[in-house]
Amino acid sequence: MIEIIKKMKPAEGVVITGKLSLPWELRQKRWLRTQLISGEDVALKLPRGESLKGGDLLATLDGSAIEVVAAPEQLLHVECASSQELARAAYHLGNRHAAVQVGQNFLRIVEDAVLEKLLHGLGVTVTRITAPFEPETGAYGNSHDHASAVRQGQSDGSRRGGQQQE
Repeated sequence: MIEIIKKMKPAEGVVITGKLSLPWELRQKRWLRTQLISGEDVALKLPRGESLKGGDLLATLDGSAIEVVAAPEQLLHVECASSQELARAAYHLGNRHAAVQVGQNFLRIVEDAVLEKLLHGLGVTVTRITAPFEPETGAYGNSHDHASAVRQGQSDGSRRGGQQQE
């Protein structure tokens, strides 16, 4: 089994020996057993705070490089008639702690029936597409969104009743 231990910076002469295709949710995990596109088993063992984007390079224990591929996912592609409508849609999605990909005049989120209904209620154009998902990582670089943590029972409990816990 190939062990992936850290992200690496692209450098001249780096030889990519494999590709790891993962959806966004799995690119947020530090520890994961999965397979390369070629079928080889890999164990992802990244340091705390790391998340992966398409195009990232990963170092293995033996010094080889693995390229991360953002797997295509079922998404909602949101387009609006004005920048004000786009900002309004982004506000409402952010208010629900949804991971959002921001593009030139569009937003994208992982397919979700409740959020799709909300967006239709705002009067925006919503199209279902299949594409890689690369959401914003947040102002502090934390790519693990709160809503996902709550759904997975992994909330750190640091915010209770508006008080910060130490």
